Amino acid sequence: MENEIRPSRRAVLGGVFAGLCAVAAAPVYARAPGLLRGAGDIRRIRMYSQRTGESIDTIYFADGKYVPESVTEISYFMRDWRQNQVMNYDPRNVDNLAATLGLMETSEPYLMISGYRTPQTNRMLKGAASHSYHMRAMAADVRLKSRSVSQISRAAFACDGGGVGIYHRSNFVHMDCGPIRTWRG
Repeated sequence: MENEIRPSRRAVLGGVFAGLCAVAAAPVYARAPGLLRGAGDIRRIRMYSQRTGESIDTIYFADGKYVPESVTEISYFMRDWRQNQVMNYDPRNVDNLAATLGLMETSEPYLMISGYRTPQTNRMLKGAASHSYHMRAMAADVRLKSRSVSQISRAAFACDGGGVGIYHRSNFVHMDCGPIRTWRG
């Protein structure tokens, strides 16, 4: 057929990944970890912070368990840089971040805008929720150079792993491992 319209490979793969998101069951809490079980269930996260000049590229889950040294490294990276306070960061949200990257088929590191926040820092920020998951070390605000806020938020929401906040004007997406919900900022 000469004029046959065929979906692109990316559209087909996107549909497959979205379908996997909808049916994959994870062993704990969120569905996002179920998406990550593809290649021997080795999970990796890559991020950088313009605020601190630091970057992280680590395998944080292997052989069926979180790697304690990597989770500690992630917690330090996600610290409240204004107060220089560290809290144990919830690895379920790292799973959300990693699964979202996987759905977008990119290895680009996230620009991490905000991870853990102390109550003092949270009060300083205009518009921050008074009971923010950032204060529980369960949230991150991120962006990617190669993807739009709409693309990131759609992938994050497809993972069904928690809250997804869409901030077009500020050019970032909020992801947390709290209840499943979405909003626009």
